[in-house]
Amino acid sequence: MKSILIIGCGLLGSSLLRRIHKKKLAKKIFIYEKSKSNISKIIKLKLPGTVVKTLKEGATNSDLIILCTPMSEYKKIIIKLNNFNLPKKLITDIGSSKIESSKIIKKFLRKNLSWIQSHPIAGSEVSGPEHGKEDMFVNRWCILIKDKNTKKNELNILNRFWKKIGSKVVFMESEKHDKIFSITSHLPHLIAYNLVKSAQDFEKKQNYDLIKFSAGGLRDFSRIAASNEIMWRDIFFNNKNNISKAIDLFVKNLNSFKKDINSKNNKSILRKLVQTKKVRSKIIKLKQDIDKPDFGRN
Repeated sequence: MKSILIIGCGLLGSSLLRRIHKKKLAKKIFIYEKSKSNISKIIKLKLPGTVVKTLKEGATNSDLIILCTPMSEYKKIIIKLNNFNLPKKLITDIGSSKIESSKIIKKFLRKNLSWIQSHPIAGSEVSGPEHGKEDMFVNRWCILIKDKNTKKNELNILNRFWKKIGSKVVFMESEKHDKIFSITSHLPHLIAYNLVKSAQDFEKKQNYDLIKFSAGGLRDFSRIAASNEIMWRDIFFNNKNNISKAIDLFVKNLNSFKKDINSKNNKSILRKLVQTKKVRSKIIKLKQDIDKPDFGRN
């Protein structure tokens, strides 16, 4: 691939930038970033690639365009891209929900432009190019969205690209993708935000210095709840139907736990606790995490 444009060079964009450079996947890497703060950090960190002043400059000179922005920016970027002469360009993104963004792409993207959605399963609670890691995507799953209109040769290009990045690639329809990640990613983040908010409300109501005595559970939930608020607002809004169903299921199970606790139903609650422990073992067996206790902390 001759040249790649990264739109949005925060945590994930800068991680891709570092990896593309290390693996020599493009002769030229262009960066389009609106944040003056991020541009200053990119320059100070001496990250590889050329920061372009306009989207047109980067897009017209690139073979692959990768959106690493919040999903709420997609429509604005699409409208701008439509105005440029972009023959034989391939566009992708790294957004965490796909159904609503697919609708935006289909509705607004010019018909002769090609966009295949990607979702590398990677990230962190921190933001900004200073936190980017060259190995962020190595041995992580990357979902490529495949529908009836996806061109096989373009899908193959993206498949090879992500594999060279170091990711494990799987193809999936947007509907299945959003259902899966509403449970495995979106609901856990929502629970983390809600749990921390509950702790704040409790602290205020009781007038206790509660946060000072954070135990491991609250501490680890607070890490998740420190994630970028714009990105997660977009995810919640974009996958609202599946997340709403996931919330209903969570509330149902939470009420079941509440019932067991109030009735001191020893048999029922032990069965639930034993069953749920098995998930951790399965995650480790599938190499989705390491088996060090306490998240590997000393």
